[in-house]
Amino acid sequence: MSAEAPCWLFHVDLDQFLAAVEIRRRPELRGKAVVVGGDGDPTRPRQVVATASYGARALGVHSGMPMRAALRKAPDAVFLASDHPAYDAASTEVMAVLRSFGHPVEVWGWDEACLGAHTEDPEALADAIRARVSEQTGLTCAVGIGDTKERAKMATSFGKPGGVFRLSRTNWWEQMGHRDAVELWGIGSRTSARLADLGIRTVADLGHADESRLAAAFGPTIGPGLRRLARGGGDRTITTEPWVRKSLSKQVTYPSDLLTREEVTAAVLALLVDVHAQLLAERRVATHVGLVVRTSTFFTRTKASKLAAPTSELDPLREAALRVLDRFETPRPVRLLGVRLDLADPT
Repeated sequence: MSAEAPCWLFHVDLDQFLAAVEIRRRPELRGKAVVVGGDGDPTRPRQVVATASYGARALGVHSGMPMRAALRKAPDAVFLASDHPAYDAASTEVMAVLRSFGHPVEVWGWDEACLGAHTEDPEALADAIRARVSEQTGLTCAVGIGDTKERAKMATSFGKPGGVFRLSRTNWWEQMGHRDAVELWGIGSRTSARLADLGIRTVADLGHADESRLAAAFGPTIGPGLRRLARGGGDRTITTEPWVRKSLSKQVTYPSDLLTREEVTAAVLALLVDVHAQLLAERRVATHVGLVVRTSTFFTRTKASKLAAPTSELDPLREAALRVLDRFETPRPVRLLGVRLDLADPT
């Protein structure tokens, strides 16, 4: 391979990852509508869909949907509980396959990574990635090719499921210019609505907008950054340092609202015990304790406190959690609680 070959970024995105892992270990589910989330019981209140197979998506099921709504849309679907250890293991398999190509790999999550390579034929490398992932793990992926990370990420949406697509400066405006700005990676519905208030609706509108106007509306960093994103971004750096977990957490949406302070306190301490077990399993120490409280009106607040010294002992963590809880006023019933431990950097 020539050292002068152009550098391409390859965004690898596994197809229907959680559902695919479940189907891999239960081949009889292949071709069926599969919904993964919560404890797998769609009749229980406040369970949420983590992911759905393409068959379930065709019936209108999507991530973040209440499981009861998913059951109404897909009554014959197979509903399964989330299994995080299984997804961790499958993700590790895939990342090992990507690293086997000898190019730098930046892990973005369970089901996503970005790889950088100098090549004259990026489609051939993308096809090789897809084939090797399938052969060695039984999972499928789409690969987006770009001359920036942002373009590679956007390209994947055109390649899914299981395909390859390239976006570069030569075809960016043709493919993206007429699309709504909300289709850009990193722009959500709220930002899109604010842009629309400024008369900016499409990717082309945003890409050619006045920077000073955007800076005035969104701030001196975010405003110009939105314009840069609409022009295809500019990030080309692959960071290969191992991903290190920064926090551990657990949230629970309760089948029935917690009505008393005693119930809330007991639930917080029970969550802390579970998160503390994770802390010990990973041989880490905590620096901060945080709580999230969501009331029956969906009002959500988060508070945290720094520990006097990093620790893995349960007693000081319990004391800190109770101190943080005392800072909340909870006159309304509580529907969701969460406990988070921020972690010290490993030595």
